[in-house]
Amino acid sequence: MTPIIAIVGRPNVGKSTLFNRLVGRRKAIVDDQPGVTRDRNYATVKQYDIPFTLIDTGGFEPVTDDRLLQQMREQSQLAMEEADIILFVMDGRQGLTEADKIVAAMLRRVEKPVFYVVNKVDGGKQELDTSDFYRLGIGELWPISAEHGRGVDDLMDGVMPLLPQREAEPGEESLTRIAVVGRPNVGKSSLVNRLLGFERVVANPMPGTTRDSVDTLLTWHKKPFLLIDTAGIRRKGRISLNIETYSVVDALRSLDRADVALIVLNAEDGVTEQDTKIAGYAYEAGRACIFVVNKWDTLEKDNSSVGKFVDQIRTDFKYLPFAPILFISAKTGQRISSVLSEVNKVMGQYARRVGTGELNRVIAAAVDAHQPPVVMGRRLKIYYGTQVSVKPPTFALFVSKPEGIHFSYERYLTNKIREAFGFNGTPLRLLFRGKEKK
Repeated sequence: MTPIIAIVGRPNVGKSTLFNRLVGRRKAIVDDQPGVTRDRNYATVKQYDIPFTLIDTGGFEPVTDDRLLQQMREQSQLAMEEADIILFVMDGRQGLTEADKIVAAMLRRVEKPVFYVVNKVDGGKQELDTSDFYRLGIGELWPISAEHGRGVDDLMDGVMPLLPQREAEPGEESLTRIAVVGRPNVGKSSLVNRLLGFERVVANPMPGTTRDSVDTLLTWHKKPFLLIDTAGIRRKGRISLNIETYSVVDALRSLDRADVALIVLNAEDGVTEQDTKIAGYAYEAGRACIFVVNKWDTLEKDNSSVGKFVDQIRTDFKYLPFAPILFISAKTGQRISSVLSEVNKVMGQYARRVGTGELNRVIAAAVDAHQPPVVMGRRLKIYYGTQVSVKPPTFALFVSKPEGIHFSYERYLTNKIREAFGFNGTPLRLLFRGKEKK
């Protein structure tokens, strides 16, 4: 399981700026007004030696009657419970506050590594002014400027050795892990029960029944599968209870453990905005995806019903054009037998390797049919490519100017590789690297 790092601290100390710096892009909204980040923001960071999930939290105000700040405090507490390492960020310009002292006292009782980070330290003089923070009774301070990057590399050099390393489990290579994800009350638990053939998971029409992920082993046609039934992911605005908020973290961590994501949609509701966000989590995690449209038996249908629903899915999930679509009824068992069959099919693609020679013949044909763009007056050259990993299939292409590859040309090459090798149910990753001609 990917380790988790949580960034906590009072409002407006620069947590989101640090989050963006570590992620390498502006994923969190940054504003000078306190309380802009009201909910946790998640990202997978892969630019360091060990990939990790980073959580940006709303400001932690330890003593407040304001309901919004109380909710932000709950968010921070949940992030601290989930995290393997905590970055406690304070404001070097404002100096040590009473709220910082209270939070630090709470963190001293946490049995996990805590890094005490003083942000907005832009120079040597300001770094001298941070000595007041040692009154917290801590061993080491980490002065940084998240905005300018000063001291951030030193901070991460201290963090990385303390991240837990994921160990392979017995039989991991042969086991297909399936995360069943979706909004509350779309029938996830009913689907799991139908696949298992017995009531392994409590199914209840009340939204939010499933609080934690439930893992169940299943053998189908002599092949082992692990079903992970997740808590329903609610819209952020509807998360109020601590236990509901935890469900979001749990579902995201379940996707992190999975190979294949069954994205369950409710046929009665059509596609909702929250459905697109959930599918986005699965896509960003690099999981093979299958849309499972549940409760199909409850609709009045004609010859065009399936086609219209497929069109809606393809329109609303443009980033998942490869994902198969199944129409089922978990309640009646309609077309349930197709689910594991489709999982088995996409898993074969998700773990597929192709030969370097075959790959380069496909790339050469694609380049002949559609030349790469011109960069600084010279046409970009693609020298060769090779597959570097699976789950998902990932290819490194060595080119003359990696920064010159436009996303549209990357999409073109991805589609050509997908068509040539039958990667119809899995995401593909293309990495462009600079190298002299081989």
